[in-house]
Amino acid sequence: MTQLKTALLATTILGAHPLALSAQESDIIYLDPIYVEMTDANAGAADRATSVYVSEAELEAASMGDLKDLFAGISSVSVGGAIPIAQKIFVNGVDMLNLGVTVDGVAQNNRIFHHVSANAFDPGLMKFVRVDPGVAPADAGFEALAGAVTMETIDAGDMLDPGDSFGGRVRLSYGENGDTFGRSVTLAARQAGFEGLAYVKQMDGDDFEDGDGNTVLGTSTDLDSALVKLAYEAETGDRVEFSAQKMQDDALRNRRANFGGATWNPLELYETERTIYALHYENTQAAGLWDPELTLGYSATEVDKETPYDSSGLTDTLSFTAKNHFHLSETATITAGVDYIDKTSQYSIYSTGEKLGRERIENLGLFAQARLEPMAGLNLSAGLRYDSQAFTDVNDVKHENDGLSGNLSVEYAITQSFSVRAGYSNVFGGIPVEDNYLFADPWDYSGLTEVTRGENIVLGANWEEGPLRLGAELFQTKLNTVRTSAYDRGAGGYVAGHADFESKGFTLAGSYDWTSGFARMSYTYSEAELNGAAASSYAVLDYGTPLGGVFSLELQQELIDYDMVIGGSIDAALEYDLDYDTGAGDGFMEKMPGYVVANVFAEYRPRNVDGLTLRAEINNIFDETYADRGTYGNDFTEDEINTLKEPGRSVSLMLTKEF
Repeated sequence: MTQLKTALLATTILGAHPLALSAQESDIIYLDPIYVEMTDANAGAADRATSVYVSEAELEAASMGDLKDLFAGISSVSVGGAIPIAQKIFVNGVDMLNLGVTVDGVAQNNRIFHHVSANAFDPGLMKFVRVDPGVAPADAGFEALAGAVTMETIDAGDMLDPGDSFGGRVRLSYGENGDTFGRSVTLAARQAGFEGLAYVKQMDGDDFEDGDGNTVLGTSTDLDSALVKLAYEAETGDRVEFSAQKMQDDALRNRRANFGGATWNPLELYETERTIYALHYENTQAAGLWDPELTLGYSATEVDKETPYDSSGLTDTLSFTAKNHFHLSETATITAGVDYIDKTSQYSIYSTGEKLGRERIENLGLFAQARLEPMAGLNLSAGLRYDSQAFTDVNDVKHENDGLSGNLSVEYAITQSFSVRAGYSNVFGGIPVEDNYLFADPWDYSGLTEVTRGENIVLGANWEEGPLRLGAELFQTKLNTVRTSAYDRGAGGYVAGHADFESKGFTLAGSYDWTSGFARMSYTYSEAELNGAAASSYAVLDYGTPLGGVFSLELQQELIDYDMVIGGSIDAALEYDLDYDTGAGDGFMEKMPGYVVANVFAEYRPRNVDGLTLRAEINNIFDETYADRGTYGNDFTEDEINTLKEPGRSVSLMLTKEF
């Protein structure tokens, strides 16, 4: 087996990305105690200065888990919800619904049903994950109002050594809290330029218990995931790749899946499915002024509730991107192109397929992003987009809008040890589609008179001396004139309007590396405001959430003589004083309680058994009873909302065999 490709470790707030060698000069770069193979062609550019990369070790550890496992150890990314279909992701306090999300270059859906997640993905499929908080480049695509998330799935080349024509990987896992059993198989083959990969995964289990030993209803596991990828690469470097993936979660969930169980929140069957198709062309040997890239894709997320509502919600997106990378020199590139999105969000009767309501957006975008190094130590990145959008409401009335977007990122190394950076973007978002489970009622769009705009500011600094790295970052994201929807009981329907959302705060990070291990910590504090005032998780639903202070610590040590790696982590949230009014009887708390969760692991790779890895974990060692700070309703009293609790102490085992 090859050494799997690895993205940069942790967050670049620690200054990991300004490397001595560029990606063009060397494919392999020594960073901390591991080797890193570059998979981001623009790593080191100014617009990547605030990017968060998920390392290979984190991808491997999360392969039989969920998105909370994937982003573990990154304080600026909070994942709340305890189960995949309820997990909401917040980047610097902003809901990922407001970030441009792509998988294999295909635009993903940003809205489905507000009690389930629109961003459920299988970490076992991923070879590369990058988060661009706040300022995103123009080539990140449409709807990158508060940043972007880029994911790439595995292919045959990631599984095979040079010269090998066949290989694969088998994984088995077991978690005792919920008796969850998982298995996955990956097979890869290549011959004469043709490549193929097949991946299947199944996870089954019961409801888990929280730290108090109480069964958390609606948390059983019934997850199926699959990926098929075919490719052909000619000797000239021309490469065409097709992939199809599907993820299904069919299980009894609480009626409001992101709430805990209660008499008013009974168990009901949720049938959820995410589908992604991608067709991609590039030339892997291209250089100079002609380096084209084409991507055609379709993604869909569907939630069906046959009983008792006979309802079906579907959001799907057809997208196309054509761009060219102009390599002006080793330190200067311009990426320019066009992209198109056709997205629908519709609500139907499950048994008959009759459509009860639909919204649609069509958007055509033109973009260019320049990445330059005008002098030693200075990196610049600047981009411009023009978008033209047609939004069609449930009354079949079309609203047409267009606008410009711009971004600028600067990074300057004052000394060999100290660097500073800044970024700004102002992004046209048009009119987004709404939660399709609201479309069964009449709609009044007369108040929907403006488009949404995202405005982002990031300021940061890094200091590095030997094995010690320190970083700090200030951030502010404003989502101006975001779309709101309120139910008018008198009119018997929904009224569309506008509001202004803001998330602001800071991140502090540090790391210390030694020959056979490392220690890393990060702390992120963010505040959420609506119309200039502190707001509850209910008020800012789908824009962000009040998080306060979130802390992460990771330790890892390699025991070379024993073929082992051991480590641990701490995930914590500090007590958070809520600034918004909490009058008697309104159901809100004055403070959100803090928590500290400790985890340990040991990984064994016997040198006399090729490709075998055994991993054991104990998560939540001290049986903390808590809901992750990113879980909806954390600021409500338990009498008002029974928040969805995370698992108590959990012992899990994973066996991986590569061949």
